[in-house]
Amino acid sequence: MKVVIVKDKKELGQRAAEIVAAVMNSRSTPVLGLATGSTPLPLYERLIQLDKQNKIDFSTAVTFNLDEYVGLPPDHHQSYRYFMDKNLFDHVRINKKNTHVPDGMAKDPDAFCCAYEEMIEDVGGIDIQVLGIGSNGHIAFNEPGTSLGSRTHVTELTAQTIKDNSRFFARIEDVPTRAITMGIGTILEAEEIILLASGENKADAIAKALEGPITCMVPASALQLHPKVTFVITRDAASKLQHFGK
Repeated sequence: MKVVIVKDKKELGQRAAEIVAAVMNSRSTPVLGLATGSTPLPLYERLIQLDKQNKIDFSTAVTFNLDEYVGLPPDHHQSYRYFMDKNLFDHVRINKKNTHVPDGMAKDPDAFCCAYEEMIEDVGGIDIQVLGIGSNGHIAFNEPGTSLGSRTHVTELTAQTIKDNSRFFARIEDVPTRAITMGIGTILEAEEIILLASGENKADAIAKALEGPITCMVPASALQLHPKVTFVITRDAASKLQHFGK
């Protein structure tokens, strides 16, 4: 486990982009696992700059997103497909056919989850997975109590996650209550993982993930089992660490 503590979100984006760019430039067909939410936005802004400067090339990249709300079509302004197009894919040289976001409108969500696993396997797995972390320690939409060996699945969102995500919707009642998400076991199969966090509200979760016991009640603690993980976190998100970064 490696921990990089940065001063602000801009530096977070720069340091994270260095790691992602190194992986992209070391492979002819890089496979990226991507996350949504406000935390990775500085990373995507920097990757867009690097692509425009010809320092990285998205034209051969393949991407898989962690999750999507069940019931939201891809053109919905709060769908994760819409988010990725608006904040990354529309601004880099990528073939949209090579970008994969779970289908929130799938008629058979369970069958789709199996197919998503097969798509990842067919390209040889994910080279680097980008993660955020929830205030309750969730990664992707793997809520506390999720099996550490879980695969891509449909999950019920907790009240805390619905509350956290309600800021993006007009009303809390509009927040979907289910999502398709990569499982913890799926995430752990990525060759490399980078977790990003900013804000004092993430400090408890970061401390438990890095320094607490490995437990399904803190899904991010499963990252302790992975051989190549980097946490890139702001100072306020690192404020409750006792050992890492000292």
